[in-house]
Amino acid sequence: MTRVIAGPADLHAHSAVSDGTQSPRELVEEAARAGLGALALTDHDSVAGWEEASDAARETELTLIPGMEFSTRYGHRSVHLLAYLIDPANRSLVDETARIRESRLTRAERIVENLAADFDITWADVREQARDGATVGRPHIADALVARGIVADRTAAFDSILHPSRGYVFPHYAPDPLTAVALVRAAGGVPVLAHPATAGRSRMLTEGYIRELVDAGLFGLEIDHRENTAEGKRMLRLYAERYGLVATGSSDYHGAGKPNVLGENTTDPAVVRRIIAEADGWSPVGA
Repeated sequence: MTRVIAGPADLHAHSAVSDGTQSPRELVEEAARAGLGALALTDHDSVAGWEEASDAARETELTLIPGMEFSTRYGHRSVHLLAYLIDPANRSLVDETARIRESRLTRAERIVENLAADFDITWADVREQARDGATVGRPHIADALVARGIVADRTAAFDSILHPSRGYVFPHYAPDPLTAVALVRAAGGVPVLAHPATAGRSRMLTEGYIRELVDAGLFGLEIDHRENTAEGKRMLRLYAERYGLVATGSSDYHGAGKPNVLGENTTDPAVVRRIIAEADGWSPVGA
């Protein structure tokens, strides 16, 4: 039976399980009020919000696509992979994401130690900004800096104190993108590169490496995203056509944490159906 997606789909959104500001239930309810036909919950390296979001989705006309934003690293670059409809109990994936989250936590603690030498901020301040069980990271440090009156908002924090050039922050552990694509596929999921052109063609993954990712199982590219440059989008559309990849559009919504608005970029329901048909790790919820 072909699943009916009754409205536009937003395939990239975060809850307070990672660095969003709303609970999974609140996020789903807001998406339903916004008139979306489908929403993907893609918290960083975590599926902890799936159950709550699924319960909420069953009370609406919304189709929930449970997913995750998988942290990877290519050289010095942070590369994110959207992983849709994975088996959340897949042991290899569970172990790898646990390792990433532990590295995030250790890094966050060390960043706060670095900051405390120059600013009035403590680890307790940061913990106050995170929901119990959330993956603590730089956004929560940014929120703590805001709460302390040191910066005006998250954007100001990332543009100033938490910018890598200031020397307080450093990378956390993450696997390479090829490994991540293979893990997602082995868990029955569908991998799509998240916002891969935020700094234009000069900072994009090379076409040769994208071709390697396709060979490993990459299914799509997130093209319509507010941070992808115009030139980058043009190149991504060329790659999507050349290698038979789906093109998605998303808000990368974080609630009050970012200016992004639910549904500001969306994905064609036909593409959502292709993603669903490709997956065998988990099923959509609702509708």
